[in-house]
Amino acid sequence: MIVTGAGIIGLACAWRLRQKGFKVTIFDAREPASEASWAAAGMLAPGGEIDRDSALAILAMRSLRGYPDFVRELGQDTGMPIDFRQCGAFEVAATSEEFEALCAKAERQRAAGIESERATYGAMEARFYAADAMVDPRQVNAALRRACERMGCVVRASEPVEEIAPDGTSVRTARETLFDDDGVLIAAGAWSSSLCAALPPTKPVRGHLAAWSLKPGTLPSIVRRGHTYLLQRSGGTLIAGSSTEDAGFNREIDGAVVADIRERAAKLLPALAGVAPDQCWNGFRPAIDSANAAPIIGKIGERLWAAVGHYRNGILLAPETAKMIAASIDRS
Repeated sequence: MIVTGAGIIGLACAWRLRQKGFKVTIFDAREPASEASWAAAGMLAPGGEIDRDSALAILAMRSLRGYPDFVRELGQDTGMPIDFRQCGAFEVAATSEEFEALCAKAERQRAAGIESERATYGAMEARFYAADAMVDPRQVNAALRRACERMGCVVRASEPVEEIAPDGTSVRTARETLFDDDGVLIAAGAWSSSLCAALPPTKPVRGHLAAWSLKPGTLPSIVRRGHTYLLQRSGGTLIAGSSTEDAGFNREIDGAVVADIRERAAKLLPALAGVAPDQCWNGFRPAIDSANAAPIIGKIGERLWAAVGHYRNGILLAPETAKMIAASIDRS
């Protein structure tokens, strides 16, 4: 099996396919997991991402429920640490109108199995989502790569796929044409549609993040308000995000965007006011440029499969996506 794209989705799918006995070769245009999978904060939070019952909601809740076993198995396979915590999330309201809107959303979410309860965060009214969790995506990505390589997957970094055969039996790179009767899985994030005309257009949606090194335990739970969120890793790194920018594949750090994130973050955690972040970065969320908000996961051609369009939820959806892809591919 050929996998194009070595982000968290491609690597997780490759791992599961190798467990089923497939020989797997993974191509990536850069280093594995150096794009959206590297940039992500790591919220596993259907409560903050999904507004109502939908196919995406069902997928997200399945993946969240499967995350503890996914992380445990990956850790056992590799011996590598993975910072995963089901810490819950506060979604706060600064006004009574905002809180009414949160409660209305909570009623819609309940139909999708997303539960929350009334709470307070400091002096602000809030909803608390006890099932929301966080994970360090960079640790997951590193463990997935090690698991794949230890099982015999071939990882070909800095070798972009330039063309996929229409029947999915081969790919062409600048070095060679590689044939594989098992087929091709497209998992190239925002670049996916450039490899296959059968896919709807995919595009990058840039997002900035900022991080501070603080005392561990400063922020035990995720905190959100609108498009602003804060989470803290077990080692003390506190991450704030984010932005939503139609900037193409421009990697430049926008100082004005970072300043806006800092201002919004300080309203949720006043200790951040006036403190410069230790790091700033951005990444390209892989969006589908259509009305379909759910990712495409499954067979799209004779020997072609896709796992694309995860947008803001690639880290959350990785376990269930890999499970679905592995179940959909056989040698018949």
